[in-house]
Amino acid sequence: MQSWFSMTCGRGRAGLSCAMISPAQTPIASGIKSVDGPNVCTVGQEQPIMPTEIENQKHVEEELRDREQELAQLIDMVPSHLWRLTPDGEPTFFNKRMVDFLGLDVPDTDKPGKRRLETVIEAVHPDDAAEFRDTLIRCLVTGERFTMRYRLRRADGVYRWMSSRAEPMRDHDGRIVQWYGLCHDIDDQMHAEEALRRSERQLQEMIDAVPVRIWSVTSMDAPVYFNKRYQDHFRSVIPNFEALGEPRIETLLQELIYPEDAPEVQRTLMNCFEAGRGAVMRFRWREKDSSYRWAECRVEPRRDQDGAIVQWYGVSLDIDDEMRAQEALRERERELSLLVDMVPSNLWRLTPDGETTLVNKRMANFLGMDLEDKRQLAVVFDTIFHPDDAEEVGDVLGQCLITGERFSMKYRLRRADGVYRWMSGRAEPLRDQDGRIVQWFGLCHDIDDQVHAEEALRHASDQLARATQAASLAELSASIAHEVNQPLAAIVANSHACHRWLSAEPPNVERAKITAERITRDANSAADVVSRIRALFRQAPHARSSEDINRVISEACRLMADGIAAKDIRVETKLEPELPSVALDPVQMQQVLVNLIRNGIEAMDAVIDGARVLQICSLRDGLDAIRIEVRDAGSGFEDAARVFEPFFTTKQHGMGMGLAICRSIIESHGGRLWMANNETRGATVAFTLPLEASEAP
Repeated sequence: MQSWFSMTCGRGRAGLSCAMISPAQTPIASGIKSVDGPNVCTVGQEQPIMPTEIENQKHVEEELRDREQELAQLIDMVPSHLWRLTPDGEPTFFNKRMVDFLGLDVPDTDKPGKRRLETVIEAVHPDDAAEFRDTLIRCLVTGERFTMRYRLRRADGVYRWMSSRAEPMRDHDGRIVQWYGLCHDIDDQMHAEEALRRSERQLQEMIDAVPVRIWSVTSMDAPVYFNKRYQDHFRSVIPNFEALGEPRIETLLQELIYPEDAPEVQRTLMNCFEAGRGAVMRFRWREKDSSYRWAECRVEPRRDQDGAIVQWYGVSLDIDDEMRAQEALRERERELSLLVDMVPSNLWRLTPDGETTLVNKRMANFLGMDLEDKRQLAVVFDTIFHPDDAEEVGDVLGQCLITGERFSMKYRLRRADGVYRWMSGRAEPLRDQDGRIVQWFGLCHDIDDQVHAEEALRHASDQLARATQAASLAELSASIAHEVNQPLAAIVANSHACHRWLSAEPPNVERAKITAERITRDANSAADVVSRIRALFRQAPHARSSEDINRVISEACRLMADGIAAKDIRVETKLEPELPSVALDPVQMQQVLVNLIRNGIEAMDAVIDGARVLQICSLRDGLDAIRIEVRDAGSGFEDAARVFEPFFTTKQHGMGMGLAICRSIIESHGGRLWMANNETRGATVAFTLPLEASEAP
C-alpha cells in the first residue's frame, strides 16, 4: 500500500520537521470511488472516509512520528557533520553536531539580506575559502560530486581540518532536487599525516646525510633503490647514469666493481638471496678519477610477520683508509717483529700468573729453543738460571707478580752451550683501563762482558789509586819547586851581589849589609811559600785578613816591575775605587797575581808591534763579589780546555803548574777562576772573590 505521507527533512538548524501531504495533493485521493457499500471504493468516485480508515491513518501517523524521532536521534548521533543544500546551494539543514561545532543559532542564519551559504563560507579558513567557494559553485552548476579538504572554524575560534563530501539527489527526470553532504573532522589525521610526512622527510634527510651508501632491492633482477649519496657517486663515475633508468645489480657490478672483485661479489649476493641470510663483502669500487677504493657492504633481509623476505637492504661503507691502515699495521707488525728479533737483548712475555708465553728469536737462540714448540717455554725456564741465583730470582719475581712492582735484578743464565753468563733482567706490567695487569713484558740484557770489565776496572782503579798518590807527591813537589824557584833565584842573585860588595877595595860593608837583608827577606818569603803550598794541598786552615784588593794588585805590579821593564811591556791598571775589603791571604793572592802577570808578559813575547799592553782591572761583580781581570795582547790559548790541568804547559821550560795552583788558591777563597780568548787577539784570565768569604779553607 502506498504511503499517504512523505517525510521531508525541513528541520533547518534547529531540528527535523515532518510535513504531511493532504489527500487533495495526491493523485490517489482524487481517484478513489466507493463501490457496493460503505467499505468499498471504486475508482473515479469520491467516498467518505470511514472510521476504520481514520484509525489506520492515526496508526500510520504515530509510526511515522516514531520513525521521525528515531531518524532525528540517529542523525544527531552520527560522528560527522551532516548538511543539506537546495539545488542553488542554499543550506536547508545542519545536524546538531555541526550546529554545535559552528556555535550558531538557527535565527542567526535567517537574518534579512544574509544567505545561509555565506554564513558557512565565513567559517572556512581564509586560505581555503576561495577554493571552497569555487569548487562548490562548480559542482552546483555541473552536478559533479563535491569533495574537498579544508579548515573550518570551531565555535572557540580554532580551525580544524575537515574532509567534506556531497552528492546530489535527483528526481525521475534527472533534475537535482537537493544536495546531501557529510563533513568529517580529520584534523588529528591531518596533523598525524603532516607529522608522518615530516618524519619521512627527516628520515630521508638523515639517510641522505649519513656518510654511508644505502640501497634496497626486492630481488636480484629487480631495480635497486639508492640513497642520495649513492646516486651522487654514480653520477660522478658513470657518465650515462641517468640513461640507465632503473639500474639492476648486474649493470652496477660491471660499471663500478673492480674487475677481479666483481665475480665474487655477484656470487656472494646470489648465495645471499638464495639462502635468505645476510652477508658481508669487501671489494674495490671505482671513483671519479678512475682510482679504486676499498668498500665493505653488509646485506640483510627484511621479513614480514610470517617470516617471508619482502626486501633486501644493503649498507656500503668506505673502508679504504681502514684497509690501508690495516695493511700499514701489518707491515708495522712485521717490522716490529723483525726489530724485536734484531734487538741485542733477550725479550720475553709473561701472563699475570708468571707463565712464559713469548720469547724473541735472540733469546730462543741463546737458550737453544725452538720457537714453534710452545711447550718448551715452561720446561726451559725452570732450568736456565744459575743454581746460586735461581731461588732469589723466583722469590723476587713472585713478589713482583703479587704486588705489581717493577722487576729488576742481575742473575746468570745458562747459554745453549752450557756456559753461564750474567744478565740484567727488567720487567714491567701492562695494565688495562681498570688497572688490572694483563701481561708482563721483560728484557734480559747480556752484561757478562760488562761484569768482567767492571771487575777489571776495580782492579785497575786500585792500581790507579796508588799511582795517584805517587802523582800527588810529584805534583806537590813540582808546586813547591815552581813557587820557590823565584825567591831562591833572588837569594842567589843577592848572594853574588853581597860577595861583590865585600870583595871590593875597600869593601862596601853598608851595601853588603843591605844585600844580606834582602837575602834574609827572600829566604823567609821562600819559607812562607812552602808553608802555604803545603797547607793548600793538605787543605789545612790558615789565617786570612781583610785586605784592599787594589793594594794587593799594586804590590804585585811593583814586584814585577823589573820583569815588565825588561820586556818593554806597558801595564794599564783600571782599578775601581772604594772597593770593599775582602778576606784573603795576601801572600797567596800575591802569588796568583804575579803568576797571571808573568803569564801575560810571556804570552806577548812574539808580539813585535807597539800593542804590547797588559791590562789589569778590578770591579764589582754583582752585590756579593769582586772580579779581577788580567788581559794580554798575545796569541791566546790554543787548547783552552786543558790550561788548568797540572803539568800541562805550552812553554819550553814551563812546569804546567802555575794556573792549576792559581785555581786551587782562588777556589780555597770561595771564588772562581776562568779564562777566555779575546775577540781580536790575546786572552783574558779573570777570577772572583766573595765579599763575605769565611776564614775556612
